[in-house]
Amino acid sequence: MVGIVARFVPVYVRNWEFQQAVAEIAQRVETPAVPDPALRLRVYEVAQDLGLPVKEANVQVRRAGDTIRLEVRYDVRVDLALYTVNLHFYPRAASR
Repeated sequence: MVGIVARFVPVYVRNWEFQQAVAEIAQRVETPAVPDPALRLRVYEVAQDLGLPVKEANVQVRRAGDTIRLEVRYDVRVDLALYTVNLHFYPRAASR
């Protein structure tokens, strides 16, 4: 059981770190002035720094009035001794 937990904890910790980074990008004062492709690239680069299997196409930037929503969808495959698990993550954040 400890071995299984040891395989999952790092995946969830990296997702939590990524979620925090996405929220921080969304909350920056300069974010509304940044073009969508540049925001998408910033989020993608953070994911790459964390070693997450995120493609730039997985990053969505949506604007509605003064609000900006950043949404990312990605899967992480965890191979265990007898089976494989695909974990699905959906980090997202919005400006205020």
